[in-house]
Amino acid sequence: MAAGAPAGALLGLLGLLVGSFLNVVIHRLPRMMERQWARECAELQGHDSEAAEEKAYNLLVPRSACPHCGHTIRWHENIPVLSYALLRGRCSQCGHGIGIRYPLVELTTGALFAWVGWQWGLGVTALAWCGFAAALLALAGIDWDTTLLPDDITLPLLWAGLVLSAAGLMSVPLTDAVWGAVAGYLSLWLIYWVFKLLTGKEGMGHGDFKLFAALGAWFGWQALVPIILMASVLGAVVGIGIKLVGRLREGGYVPFGPFLALGGITAMLFGPRAILAAVGL
Repeated sequence: MAAGAPAGALLGLLGLLVGSFLNVVIHRLPRMMERQWARECAELQGHDSEAAEEKAYNLLVPRSACPHCGHTIRWHENIPVLSYALLRGRCSQCGHGIGIRYPLVELTTGALFAWVGWQWGLGVTALAWCGFAAALLALAGIDWDTTLLPDDITLPLLWAGLVLSAAGLMSVPLTDAVWGAVAGYLSLWLIYWVFKLLTGKEGMGHGDFKLFAALGAWFGWQALVPIILMASVLGAVVGIGIKLVGRLREGGYVPFGPFLALGGITAMLFGPRAILAAVGL
């Protein structure tokens, strides 16, 4: 289907459904990682039986439930955006409030998917950019909550950019994509070590290196400066705002991954050059 309103509408509806699933990913994937670490520790200590008795917990099992009363979410209570509005943002069983982030993630995913459909229609390239947007939204949410950027998302995102470039499905030549991945990783790796040597503290996590490498693979090495500039400006503004209202978390840090993700989404929407033009460079 050609680019335009019909494709945008179809992908927008798909985006609402994907956004609902992203809420599950944001909530469950860090807990799945913690359980995996616990199992590995138990195995090293010779407690295999404890790990074997653990109930199944993944992105599909168990069914979603209210964290306050345990009420299992019925299908009609899980319709993206609509159910939240009909329930007035509250659990149908206990009346406890449901976070506004759930419909916001669904709406944002739907809007990004609709934009992709408008730009590229329905095809492999459009689906690739939908996957790109979904991955960045999931990473932003997870990192904001937990300061984790899971390899389960960052590494496939990196490889997808390289493979799509090699297949000729992206406008970025493979050479630029490869050097973008290399430069993205090494640039933040060097900043990390310089900061650590000067202060004795860790200024960012290794997941940030991998995420920036993935963005380099998707946009090429030329886009790294605009993306990191956008991420730094957004991070500084939000960090100052949080500090002013006294809501900095323990340790006084703000995770950088969400702002890298926003920089990547901005580059997708407007192009890296537009970011530089916006700041007068």
